[in-house]
Amino acid sequence: MELIKAIKEGTVIDVRSRLEFAAGSVVDAVNVPLPELAGRLEYIRTLNTPIIVCCASGSRSGMAQELMNSIGIDCINGGSWLEVNYMKAMEIEK
Repeated sequence: MELIKAIKEGTVIDVRSRLEFAAGSVVDAVNVPLPELAGRLEYIRTLNTPIIVCCASGSRSGMAQELMNSIGIDCINGGSWLEVNYMKAMEIEK
């Protein structure tokens, strides 16, 4: 699925720390810090899919994607939250 379409239809989960998230985030994103991810998978299963995960650089979101994909959650690594935010803003302006 194209990332922009996924962002429009799915849920963005930011796996950065709460402090990083508070300093700036994607509009309407959900914050689930990577260390808490395994304990919140049942909650994540209730969200609109696909799930787009993001972080500062794409490293933590890559780990989150691997975990979620391994248990059957439709998940895409969006990379940097700044890039995901830009794509979401461009989609909103259309």
